[in-house]
Amino acid sequence: MSEIKVPDLGESISEGTIYKWLVKEGDTVGQGDVLAELETDKVNLEISAEEDGVISSILRQAGENVAVGEAIGIIGSGAGTAGAEAPQSAAAGKPEAPAASSEAPAAAAPQAAAPASPAAPDAAAAGTAALASPGARKLARERGIDLGEVSARDPIGRIATADVKGHGAAGPEAAAPSAPAAAAAPAPVKPAAASSAPQEEGKAVERKRMSRRRLTIASRLVEAQHTAAMLTTFNEVDMTAILDIRKRRKDAFKEKHDVGLGFMSFFTKAVIGALKAYPLLNAEIDGEDLLIKKYYDIGIAVSAKEGLVVPVVRDADRLSFPEIERKIGELASKARTNTLSLPELQGGTFTITNGGVFGSLMSTPILNTPQVGILGMHKIQLRPIALDEERSANRPMMYIALSYDHRIVDGSEAVSFLVKVKELLEDPEALLLEG
Repeated sequence: MSEIKVPDLGESISEGTIYKWLVKEGDTVGQGDVLAELETDKVNLEISAEEDGVISSILRQAGENVAVGEAIGIIGSGAGTAGAEAPQSAAAGKPEAPAASSEAPAAAAPQAAAPASPAAPDAAAAGTAALASPGARKLARERGIDLGEVSARDPIGRIATADVKGHGAAGPEAAAPSAPAAAAAPAPVKPAAASSAPQEEGKAVERKRMSRRRLTIASRLVEAQHTAAMLTTFNEVDMTAILDIRKRRKDAFKEKHDVGLGFMSFFTKAVIGALKAYPLLNAEIDGEDLLIKKYYDIGIAVSAKEGLVVPVVRDADRLSFPEIERKIGELASKARTNTLSLPELQGGTFTITNGGVFGSLMSTPILNTPQVGILGMHKIQLRPIALDEERSANRPMMYIALSYDHRIVDGSEAVSFLVKVKELLEDPEALLLEG
């Protein structure tokens, strides 16, 4: 017999959500077979069987949050294992409970907890596991705190360890009188909610649970706006030269390198050239220090079905145009098929996002913290441009936007950075010199 455990998910990820089970109780599995799919903040991961056997018990269901190392199921050693282990798991309860325990494991918890009052805090904490971090759940169990009474400061309602500490700081004397007040407080709120219900009668509403990735995206975007002094500056680029190069060279480029010549390699090279000239855009804040990075790992924002992801092109300054195009193509393909690995999403020193593929003419991109700069590309549009005092012409123009953290990047430096990007793009031959 062995437990099916949540594997290590990487340094920055401590828990995930069971997206779906690919097996059911009683199924025979072999070593290496995929048992379940786990959704994390960044990617979906597969959980595989570590040995041959039979799925004797599924402990956690789809949609539940689980921590790294937590057992979510049990693999028995043979076909009869499921039946043999069920009476053992029901030993603390009634003899006829085995059949029900496999179908509704959550219902068995109150029976087991009834004779032992110390288990009550654990049960309460488990009931709110979907809204609390593993550290918060552990601290709540140690202090006997009901997580249902803890207020979360996180924008998405997730209870953190600091929230539990703050709740426990009031002490047992303050906790007693707060209980009646907490019970009385919802009283005026509920009628207000009920009074608005009749207004919605007859109107179709679909309630859909947000995915873990969407919750994480929401949390990170709000965090970026709350922690960084974010400001955006704009400029425009005449794309005539780049379009001319692509028109003349795209067939030969494709034939020689077996990859298309897109815009992203030009923009990646231009960004790297500007980052070398203005290194604070390639930095991050660490307490009271600045970490100015001497390498260029460029994140490329990709819109996937499950939400926006930012895979990273490592050491982009060392890559040629075809190598950049090939790498971006590979990462984008993985993002859309949900096969990106965690290392491909971690790190990054600067990000490029292209809203132009969706028709955006101008936007203000939000920082991908802890980075302090992000470049937004937009739609190429023919516009009349004054060439000199007497002449004008229609040119393919693109607005570009730089959002930056004003805490360490001054406005003059941000504007100069964007002008440098513009100059390099309008004179693509200069990109060769920057390389």
